[in-house]
Amino acid sequence: MNCPYCLLATTKEQNKKTTLGYRTFRCRECHRLFNERTGTPFNFLEYPTDLILLVVLWRLRYKLSLRDLAEIFLERGFVFTHEAVRDWEARFAPLIAKQLRAKRRGQAGRSWYVDETYVKVHGTWCYLYRAIDRDGNLVDSMLSEKRDMEAAKRFFQQAVEVTGDAPHRVTTDGHDSYPRAIRETLGTSVIHRCNPYLNNRLEQDHRGIKQRYYPMRGFGSFTSASRFCRAFDEVRQFFRYRPTMNQHVALADQRRLFCQRLEALKAMDLVA
Repeated sequence: MNCPYCLLATTKEQNKKTTLGYRTFRCRECHRLFNERTGTPFNFLEYPTDLILLVVLWRLRYKLSLRDLAEIFLERGFVFTHEAVRDWEARFAPLIAKQLRAKRRGQAGRSWYVDETYVKVHGTWCYLYRAIDRDGNLVDSMLSEKRDMEAAKRFFQQAVEVTGDAPHRVTTDGHDSYPRAIRETLGTSVIHRCNPYLNNRLEQDHRGIKQRYYPMRGFGSFTSASRFCRAFDEVRQFFRYRPTMNQHVALADQRRLFCQRLEALKAMDLVA
């Protein structure tokens, strides 16, 4: 293991471990002591790494409040406050979302369905731009304070960065900002369809964030809302069992896939 201070590999493992059971090392060059979590986002935290990741995952995936999570883990013998859950979400949800976005780069289809839905932030309605492909897989999502040309162009630019390529066809509900934004951002060769009925699959897909958002009674700030919505969509897509629309997946296969992806999520290197 390289030293996090001088970045050299002249380290030696010590016999003593930390209170949480993590290995300790000593650098022969700079003579500093450090452990496995030194130099990582988990440094100086008083709880195990897998516990923190599980708290953040449950916060993103299930309809649980900050206090609900604190009570659930209290029953298991882990004592922390709801403010600790808030801090862990703010610190690690963007890291999880970043890793999942990088993991699915280039996997979206070339036919996009784009629409925006309302999210209340500190008493004000904001717009959550979302896009899925024809199989229902997530393309991208972005929270915006305004619904205008600049927001639409920014969303399409961000979506192209995630997917790695522009789509062949984009279906929207016909808002005035979309034709020009598609033309200037994605190119004139992209087919643009304006039909609210064809966009029903995305309207139904909005239910995911809506069902998770309603129990929270809104967000306190735009930063926290943007962070949560992006991480929620990425985690939801990561645990999606059906690669195509209306595909039947047996319950046993769903359980197996969930366990596999949960272990893969825990094994992610959030430092990268």
